[in-house]
Amino acid sequence: MQARKKYVLLGLCACCWLVLFYWGGGVQLRLLRLLTRHRGDVMRPWPNWTDRAFLPRYAHLDELQTDPGMAESPRQRRQAWSAIYKDSRCRMETCFDFSRCRRRGREGFRVYIYPSEKNDRVSESYRKILTSIAESRYYTSDPREACLFVLGIDTLDRDQLSGQFVPNVDERIRGYPLWNDGRNHLIFNLYSGTWPNYTEDLGFNIGQAILAKASLNTEHFRPGFDVSIPLFSKDHPQKGGERGWLVRNTVPPRRKYLLMFKGKRYLTGIGSDTRNALHHIHNGKDIVSLTTCRHGKDWEKHKDARYGPQIHKKWWKDSLNSYFYLHVCVQAACIPVLLSNGWELPFSDVIQWNQAVIEGDERLLLQVPSTVRAVGNERVLALRQRTQMLWEAYFSSVDKIVLTTLEIIKDRVFSHISRNKYMWNYLPGGLLVLPEYSTHLAHFPFYYLGLGVTPGQEFTAVIHAVSPLVSQSQPIMKLLQVVSKSKYCSQIIILWNSEKPPPSRSKWPPMPVPLTVTDGRRKTTSRFLPHVAIETEAVLSLDEDTVLLTSEVNFAFLVWRSFPERIVGYPPRSHFWDPLKRAWGYTSKWTNDYSIVLTGAAFYHRYYHYLFTHYLPQSLRTLVDRTSNCEDILMNFLVSAVTHQPPIKVAQRKQYKELPSPQGTKSVPWANPEHFNQRQECVNSFANWFGYMPLVHSQFRLDPVLFKDQVSVLRKKYKDLERA
Repeated sequence: MQARKKYVLLGLCACCWLVLFYWGGGVQLRLLRLLTRHRGDVMRPWPNWTDRAFLPRYAHLDELQTDPGMAESPRQRRQAWSAIYKDSRCRMETCFDFSRCRRRGREGFRVYIYPSEKNDRVSESYRKILTSIAESRYYTSDPREACLFVLGIDTLDRDQLSGQFVPNVDERIRGYPLWNDGRNHLIFNLYSGTWPNYTEDLGFNIGQAILAKASLNTEHFRPGFDVSIPLFSKDHPQKGGERGWLVRNTVPPRRKYLLMFKGKRYLTGIGSDTRNALHHIHNGKDIVSLTTCRHGKDWEKHKDARYGPQIHKKWWKDSLNSYFYLHVCVQAACIPVLLSNGWELPFSDVIQWNQAVIEGDERLLLQVPSTVRAVGNERVLALRQRTQMLWEAYFSSVDKIVLTTLEIIKDRVFSHISRNKYMWNYLPGGLLVLPEYSTHLAHFPFYYLGLGVTPGQEFTAVIHAVSPLVSQSQPIMKLLQVVSKSKYCSQIIILWNSEKPPPSRSKWPPMPVPLTVTDGRRKTTSRFLPHVAIETEAVLSLDEDTVLLTSEVNFAFLVWRSFPERIVGYPPRSHFWDPLKRAWGYTSKWTNDYSIVLTGAAFYHRYYHYLFTHYLPQSLRTLVDRTSNCEDILMNFLVSAVTHQPPIKVAQRKQYKELPSPQGTKSVPWANPEHFNQRQECVNSFANWFGYMPLVHSQFRLDPVLFKDQVSVLRKKYKDLERA
């Protein structure tokens, strides 16, 4: 009986609840539908945050409301992507044939470019990319040697409305016998789809090819396989490029504005929401947004009261005089503030972008001012310095962009011998750090200071001999005695480049250190080969007729130990710009200004032997061997390009003079007038290959303590420097 009463009571409660819901909530819902139908709107259970009542001070209604039909859901985008690229899960292990690259070790990394057909249209930008590959040390004209293949068809601009668009790419590449569904192929692309609704569709199936693409979406990026590259214009320089704009003495940094943006507003399409809302953070004082809606053919239909070039004039000239910039403008030493959700940053595999940019969120635009204001001066300076390093190492020219792409792929192929993140993100950058030499940071001279590494206490002397040994009084005999007496000398290597065979060991004087005679194969560049016999970090490069004292050698070596990344030596030379000839000049005049230290008597790190042989192109080394000249200038170019610093000159006796050649030997090269003209031409040829002039002038000279001071010579450590 009690149980029946409980069930009846529960039934009555349920009936009452249903009646209340129907007459209470149901009626209210019907009334809301009637009201909203009367207003012509759709009923919303939550407030519409774009109503004027909710945002009276921030935005206009027509600025924030977007057409819902324009947006794609994540699922729709994934379906579109999978329809375009069926190999979206490609990785190096699954879509790359490593056997093509490992036939000759790391030397097997060769790149082949398909020949262009007669009527192919090739844009200026793509021509620069192909030129960079063809002039690199990886290029091969034989497809059988190739590890990687690059299309001769221009695939940079895949906008069908563009004049650079190449049709029928799919049909053409399928006809290539080596296409193999894109395996081991590299495709470059800067633009895909048509504005305003850009897509990832390139208009052809890339298959299993590696995609080197600008503005890659993280959702479509295949990690460890694709390469995100920077977007560059057709005017971007082929080589070299301009240096960064950061002046070293701007500490603490002082700029007129805190945050700036200059660019197009994009009234519709991708990117329009964020750019169209930038005026909300503009205050006209320290945060300035300079925008124009001149984009597309019908921009005038959409322009509003905020369009007007007259309001920009007072800020336009100072548009880069800012600490932070809502754009990637690393050359100007402006710290990029990125508001691009889903953008895979260029070379993200190797570059630590958090050390160079401030990453924001497009949905939190109003928080950007407070974010950048919270960055301290020390952090600002560190970020700006890193932008300059990245610009000069990877982005300042098309050559560097293309070579960085190839080096990233090469490191993937030979992952057991590859660069680490430190090598990529610290000076001099990954392109100048060859992992074939070593993968240990402590083996490279430019990392010594940061790692607290002290250079070794011994050196190897390498003497370049071109004259036959006809007399025991020749300068090379005295030079051997002087160098071998140095307490820092570990061994002496004579690089024999004479036409006559080297003399037997009994012809050479006895010495306290090992002496090795090596065949130089009559090549001038052989003096900079990475000889296996060189076991010390320091190399003392000497010409056979160099005249030095043991105390001079000792002092120069101690100086080098304080500057192991630079060339340290005695005879200086200089370069200059000739405005009349519009060319670089070379001078041997002894002045207070120099930019070259001749390697006829100089210390440097042995890594530069490896870099000279494996980094510089064969064309430059052939030029040196053909003329038997300029190898010392080329080494100075290389070291200054690595360090961005001049060589160091040390104290030398004033009485030093070049001695005449012994009887029966060849005349000294500088006695030939053609010798000097060749060196002038070399300076210009080298500058042309580097794309800029890497040599740096200096007036810095290091002397021993009390050198030339009016005190007793007996109180000086290097007495012989002043007695001679």
